[in-house]
Amino acid sequence: MIPRTLFTAEHETFRNTVSRFMKEQVIPNDDKWQNQGYVDKEIWQLAGKLGLLCVGIPEEYGGAGADKLSSMILIEEQAKANISSLGFGVHSDITAPYLLNYGSKSLKQKYLPKMVSGEMIGAIAMTEPSTGSDLQSIQTTARRAGSNYILNGSKTFITNGWNCDLVIVVAKTDLAKRAKGTSLFVVDTSMEGFTKGKPLKKMGLKGQDTAELFFQNVSVPQENILGHENDGFIYLMQELPWERLQIAIGAVAKSRAALDWTIAYVQDRSVFGKQVGEFQTTRFRLAELSTEIQIAQVFIDRCMELIQANQLDVETASMAKYWTTDLENKVVDECLQLHGGYGYMWEYPISRAYVDARIQKIYGGTNEIMKELISRSIGLGVNKK
Repeated sequence: MIPRTLFTAEHETFRNTVSRFMKEQVIPNDDKWQNQGYVDKEIWQLAGKLGLLCVGIPEEYGGAGADKLSSMILIEEQAKANISSLGFGVHSDITAPYLLNYGSKSLKQKYLPKMVSGEMIGAIAMTEPSTGSDLQSIQTTARRAGSNYILNGSKTFITNGWNCDLVIVVAKTDLAKRAKGTSLFVVDTSMEGFTKGKPLKKMGLKGQDTAELFFQNVSVPQENILGHENDGFIYLMQELPWERLQIAIGAVAKSRAALDWTIAYVQDRSVFGKQVGEFQTTRFRLAELSTEIQIAQVFIDRCMELIQANQLDVETASMAKYWTTDLENKVVDECLQLHGGYGYMWEYPISRAYVDARIQKIYGGTNEIMKELISRSIGLGVNKK
């Protein structure tokens, strides 16, 4: 295997801390969370005490000021533990960066320390019932009313939606301008008119709370806008490469975990007097999957070098997201097949990985949208007149 060169000794020490947290605090509670449809808030507060939330937030706001490699470790260890319940990534590496990069000083001081500690759980509300991946067509509106904005609309499929204490809402401030009339607002649960639907029941990611959010004449202070009015779509496009790379990191890590579970299984399981792993068809299939996972890991590690240097572009992030999530679905499907009937049993990790993997090709922008973005980057599908 090609050695990975991204991480320092300090990173590996942090990995050990994350791994221990998963084994001692998360895995024993995962069945409970999957049954109830959300994670208990106490685990968020414990993660905050251990410094596992918002690790990239600067020290002045309570964070560790760590690089994105620490975030990568958190994603990888959660995938390795086969935990789909935690919404830490959305909270720490999607929601918090919007506040950090585009929020005013007062907004950062008000919310970021509480997000670092786990006292407040963050979410971001983009998707609407009728828009899906088409962020230009959102219908949620925010109109000026004196020193406030009046927010109306609804969002769906919002990760951390049930547990969230604050949410970044994507809304139209100028309907006539489509994408150029989009703004981002920070809304918290103290604001009248902000309500939540019950946790949605899903095929996979059963313990990760996902909910509908409703905004009825919510009065949002003008200072709660992120950046400038009507520049929200620009901010979304700037942050999406990192969001999509996070999905890709998790996809490769889960693929590797599924392969490891399967290698152990076929060495233990026997049919017709032979270990399943002794059959050539098994050995060759796992050799092929191992090779593809290795290729994916090298690509993702290179993307991490680019994101660290602020050089990862939209097209490359789209390639990473679509290709690795397609690979993940292929790997878990073929690994489940090698488990035979036991692979269909919920007690085996491969069955959980199988149902959780399917959403990877959908959220963060469907893989069809990723291919559309890539095709434009190579000069196809663009009106040049």
